[in-house]
Amino acid sequence: MTIIDPNQVPIRTGSSYPDRFKPVVEGREKKRLGDAAGLKNFGVNLTTLQPKSRSALCHWHTKQDEFIYVLSGALTLITDEGESILSAGQAAGFPAGEPIGHCLYNHTEQVATYLEIGDRTPNDQGHYPDDDLVAIATEQGWQFTHKDGTIYSS
Repeated sequence: MTIIDPNQVPIRTGSSYPDRFKPVVEGREKKRLGDAAGLKNFGVNLTTLQPKSRSALCHWHTKQDEFIYVLSGALTLITDEGESILSAGQAAGFPAGEPIGHCLYNHTEQVATYLEIGDRTPNDQGHYPDDDLVAIATEQGWQFTHKDGTIYSS
């Protein structure tokens, strides 16, 4: 058994998005709890969103299930179907292959935290309905292309 003290897990800021999309997630911090536990089949992130920051660009995955559980604060869940407020103790799930773009936005003046859980199914793709972006999972990490398949240079 591995006991994890989240205070001892390094904070990851920034994004692997191409440079033009990185400002969208400024104010997002992640602690990779699943990696700290040595998990291989799914990841668990303790994510903090500063006021007026976003979790990601709106996206959906072809193979990866995603689940979030709000620990503190309030977040706006933005989907292709509309917006909903999630408060501490509420959760949402996003099944693989359902083309419903989603992201979280901290609309408040308070820091919000949530658990973000996703599987690590090979050959996943992330699709971004509002942006000219596709993410392809590789052994080296996410590779980003335009929707026409052209690779982003940075």
